[in-house]
Amino acid sequence: MAKRKVIIIGAAGRDFHNFNTRFRDDDGVEVVAFTAEQIPGIEDRIYPAELAGPLYPNGIPIYTEDDLPRLIVELGADECVFSYSDISYQHVMGVSAIVQAAGASFTLLGPSDTQIKSTKPVISVCAVRTGAGKSQTSRAVVERLMAKGLKVVAIRHPMPYGDLAAQKVQRFAEIADLEKHNCTIEEMEEYEPHIVRGNVIYAGADYEAIIRAAENDPAGCDVIVWDGGNNDFSFYEADLAITVVDPHRPGHELSYYPGEVNLRTADVVIINKIDSADLANIETVRENIAKTNPNARVIDAASTLRLQDPTVVDGKRVLAIEDGPTLTHGGMKIGAGVVAARKYGATELVDPRPYLVGRLRETFETYPEIGTILPAMGYGEEQLRDLEATINTTDCDAVVVGTPIDLARVVNIERPHTRVFYDLQEIGQPNLDGVLSEFVDKHALV
Repeated sequence: MAKRKVIIIGAAGRDFHNFNTRFRDDDGVEVVAFTAEQIPGIEDRIYPAELAGPLYPNGIPIYTEDDLPRLIVELGADECVFSYSDISYQHVMGVSAIVQAAGASFTLLGPSDTQIKSTKPVISVCAVRTGAGKSQTSRAVVERLMAKGLKVVAIRHPMPYGDLAAQKVQRFAEIADLEKHNCTIEEMEEYEPHIVRGNVIYAGADYEAIIRAAENDPAGCDVIVWDGGNNDFSFYEADLAITVVDPHRPGHELSYYPGEVNLRTADVVIINKIDSADLANIETVRENIAKTNPNARVIDAASTLRLQDPTVVDGKRVLAIEDGPTLTHGGMKIGAGVVAARKYGATELVDPRPYLVGRLRETFETYPEIGTILPAMGYGEEQLRDLEATINTTDCDAVVVGTPIDLARVVNIERPHTRVFYDLQEIGQPNLDGVLSEFVDKHALV
């Protein structure tokens, strides 16, 4: 019987995980290609034989998603598996139409095919959209578990943009590890906050190997926290599932893939940013939670902001820099940097678009809705140089850095600059302390 030929449609993350868990050892299937979207420069590479396994001694080629109709025909693909996230339902079904018009079937893989069971208790922290506040929630969960004397190991949703074989399993325990693993700015934004808080975080390309390493971490491991990304659902079976929703984008919790999956499977739903969202939007989100997952416990929370040095901003014309994914495929028009600049007395938000350098121009052409904020794009040395040049060319008095990392450690910012810090603050009951205490007691962790 001829093997069923499959193309995996991805963006360097969920696509590799879907292959590893569902297809790598299936001798009745031949994965003939990956396609890549969202990530600059990821196409025209190979998923290496070291990761692809013995059925793929030459590895698997990666193409741009623009080539998908041609690839289906030329490679004789029977099935295309959609494998990236933070995507509107309209977009998902648009890709489905392209696939089916070319003659192939269109598939979405679910948790039973892709989730891995850990030997340790697992808490997953996911979201319905990029930029909802998932990372600050993950940090809050880790901090409170560590305060109970537990050894917590975090595992982050994949961002393997470099040498995939070298990135099979990555462990980050100190700032020097970021340079050791040649991290992009996007990776640093997710790993650095964990490192500075004193817990170990893992990431990479092979999430079976990653969780086994995490379970046996040399510093010890009592509990694993899945720090989700791109509103994807967890790669691991969770003993406690937490999902963050965003009232700044009401209705998105029911219209983005796979954000609604996270909402429906959550044990706990956190409505974040209540301090800055409209009451009507908060109520819309609350009603959607009640309709979709009435058994979930709902926590109200604020995203509290503080500036490292408010005097840098007060009375100044300010360039606001935010994390890239939130502004690009996350679709946010405002972030922590903008909110902090306004709160602390900036007279003007300076538009960076007249001063864009190099590949940042391409970013704004692809995502024109970004507007007057500068995304901290840094997928490689070229983009880092372009980001640095754009910051230092922009006619502003000061710079507010709204990314979760010390950006000045990575690029030279010649203007006066200050960082924004933001934390999760629950309002009333229930709260994370109560939820986590129950979890600890249930699993006899203390």
